Amino acid sequence: MSIETSRVSFPGADGDTLAARLDLPVGKSRGYALFAHCFTCSKDIAAARQIAGGLAAQGLAVLRFDFTGLGHSEGEFANTTFASNIQDLVAAADWMRGEGMAPALLIGHSLGGAAVLSAASHIPEVKGIATIGAPADPEHVVHNFGADLDVIERDGEADVSLAGRSFRIRKSFIDDLKTHDLEERVGNLKRDLLIFHAPLDMTVGIENAGRIFAAAKHPKSFVSLDKADHLLTRAADADYVASVIAAWAGRLVPEEAPLQIAAREGEVVVAHLGEGKFPQTILAAGHRLRADEPRNVGGDNSGPAPYDFLLAGLGACTNMTLSLYAERKGWHIDRLETRLRHSKIHADDCSSCETQAGKIDKISREIIIEGPLDAEQRQKLLEIADKCPVHRTLHSEIRIETEMVDAA
Repeated sequence: MSIETSRVSFPGADGDTLAARLDLPVGKSRGYALFAHCFTCSKDIAAARQIAGGLAAQGLAVLRFDFTGLGHSEGEFANTTFASNIQDLVAAADWMRGEGMAPALLIGHSLGGAAVLSAASHIPEVKGIATIGAPADPEHVVHNFGADLDVIERDGEADVSLAGRSFRIRKSFIDDLKTHDLEERVGNLKRDLLIFHAPLDMTVGIENAGRIFAAAKHPKSFVSLDKADHLLTRAADADYVASVIAAWAGRLVPEEAPLQIAAREGEVVVAHLGEGKFPQTILAAGHRLRADEPRNVGGDNSGPAPYDFLLAGLGACTNMTLSLYAERKGWHIDRLETRLRHSKIHADDCSSCETQAGKIDKISREIIIEGPLDAEQRQKLLEIADKCPVHRTLHSEIRIETEMVDAA
């Protein structure tokens, strides 16, 4: 399944604008997930991109965002705490709910895993939580500060180098970490829990997964990420996580079995199968197609719009007719392309139209032909374009007979 990724933003807990990306399947989403990135990382880290993209490809929409002061989000990282991260997650869920996409799944990587475990009780729609390399105690991140920890305790803050970048860490951040009893919250989750951890994780040891698993009540599952590192830098590891989450989520946000439709010989069937406001399933000549409307008019953009199909029919017929005529004449064409647009124009702007009032439909058609053709041959092909069967149908009197029949 193909996916679409769009940039969105929403206000964080303290009013700063948080930058996010929404990874959507093309078509109806069978569920929605909220992803929290690792400590001092961003929504665009490779693992976050791949996991979100992999889930979207399997029908689950994912919102991934930058916490306050990180990535493209506003605010000062130095002013944040673990508690403010939790509040940012709740703000993200609030935004999703307002867009009709309340998250059924929370996914957190490293400290983001600890954050989703803490935030779950504040997001009522959540049915399952997946953690990846999460610490059993948020205070675990303090070991990353090394000798700077003494400076922070003494001076109240310090610039700490993490993964080659400098971050200002304040004592309020460390003090806040000490107030969170994650294992107690895990014990009261009352949601499905899926724990991923790498036995060779040198950043957050595998014993953390054991503590989280022991604290959690069923249903709970553990998946060992053999040979993976903490950041899932191997694409195969991130892809595996996405595939397991998608399968696990199938029980929590089950995909409805599609209604079955069939077409008789010579018949085109268009059916609305309840997949959203506009999407239509089309059966034609043994092919299954899809029609929809663009997002700016309330559709999901999961397929061409009805007028797009009309233009496609005319364009295909034009090219076929020109190709057959050129072949019959022995004319060689290297490349043939027809571009079409549909619009509405005022009748009084068209001097050659019979209709003199209101608006009329206008189809603009551009034909591109590459090959060893002279001006006379090109002019003849231009005339032949108007003789394609679909063109003639559109210009002739059309009668459409409609009746209501019982479902068979």
